[in-house]
Amino acid sequence: MSSTEISADPHAGTLRSPRFWLAPVVVVTAVMAALAALYIGSMINPADNLHRFPVAIVNQDVGDVLPGSDQQRNLGAEITAAVADGVDPAEIDLQQVGISGAISGLDSGRLYGAIVIPSDFTKRTSILAQGSVIPGDIEKPIITVYTNPRTGTFGKGIVESIADRALTTVNTTVGEQLTTTVTDTLATSAPDLQLSGGSRLTLADPIDVRFVEHKPLPDGTGLGLSAFYYTLLLILAGFTGATIVNSLVDSALGFVPTEYGPWYVDRKTAHLSRFRVLLVKWAIMVILGLIVSALYLWIATLLGMPVTRALLLWEYGALAITAVGVTSISVMAVFGSAGLLVNLLIFIILGLPSSGGTVPLEAMPPLYSWLSTFEPMHQVYIATRAILYFDGSGPAGLTRGTLMTLLGLGIGLALGAVVTRIYDVRGFHRRSDADPALVPAEDT
Repeated sequence: MSSTEISADPHAGTLRSPRFWLAPVVVVTAVMAALAALYIGSMINPADNLHRFPVAIVNQDVGDVLPGSDQQRNLGAEITAAVADGVDPAEIDLQQVGISGAISGLDSGRLYGAIVIPSDFTKRTSILAQGSVIPGDIEKPIITVYTNPRTGTFGKGIVESIADRALTTVNTTVGEQLTTTVTDTLATSAPDLQLSGGSRLTLADPIDVRFVEHKPLPDGTGLGLSAFYYTLLLILAGFTGATIVNSLVDSALGFVPTEYGPWYVDRKTAHLSRFRVLLVKWAIMVILGLIVSALYLWIATLLGMPVTRALLLWEYGALAITAVGVTSISVMAVFGSAGLLVNLLIFIILGLPSSGGTVPLEAMPPLYSWLSTFEPMHQVYIATRAILYFDGSGPAGLTRGTLMTLLGLGIGLALGAVVTRIYDVRGFHRRSDADPALVPAEDT
């Protein structure tokens, strides 16, 4: 190509413009910076970002009389008060409930864990004190910490850390009191009798703290991550599927050129309104939602992922894919090429860290909890988790997730329909030879 031909090219100056080179660099850098800040910021300091982390404490202790005293004591109540005083209410939402309330909270995913003090705690402590000087078999009083693996592996670890820190302090305090009580009692009633070293060690660490999983997850759930990854698949099917459908339909109808390797095809533009093209794309996404949801379910089952509510998972999966896909297509119809960035921001950049699928939202900065109130990925996650781990329970997240998914679908339909009709009425047609007279009356 000669220099004369290059200079005649109207875009020759564009290639020499600094703006041409800076635009993609700036946009990509900004997007990647947002990804890094949001993703790393969401998980780097969970202990420092705890806020209103829900844990229950259940005191079933009926009390008893300890050695050297003639008064009834309830060590369970004292321990409950000590634990409550030892935690920051802004960080830990310690809920003092009955055993039925704790089980209900664990079953619905509202609680990450529960500390349970049994009914015979004080009595066992009294027996331990007596057994330290009287021969016979004894057992330490037990406090059970129930973790909830169905709310995620990270949440389980936080519960264990909180309980270990709180109960270690309680154990030390009770041990000191118990040792003093037994020592004083012996000094009064049997001054020639001394505590053995073994008895002192036992009394110094009197409580047997046991960590137990509440309804452990079966094999094939990825330690509680299968719900998150399944959610990610649903979001990607809607977001990526919509992008592909949008490109292929526009290419087939001549709104954008088609390029296959060395072949470049520029078809004649179809005389269809924006709204009618949008309806075609929506219809394809509905069909894809039904097909891809069934495909995901089949593959998951084939790979050994347990699915007890298969029909429900297929139905909700189809709804989620359709809702995300329809909304994504509407956004691209409204904003054009910039719609891809808008979709990326809504469904991926802001959605992944605020989903709550890996790190609990209560262990992230408050920004992510706020995002989760409307971000699509969190709504899909809590519904999917409810189906996979909580037998499709409405209170566990299925009700809220489904309603929010339907709301998102409604917003997507309204946005696309209203804006594209406005574009059509005002003559913003998608072709270079745009002429209102060429558009059929039913399309305008």
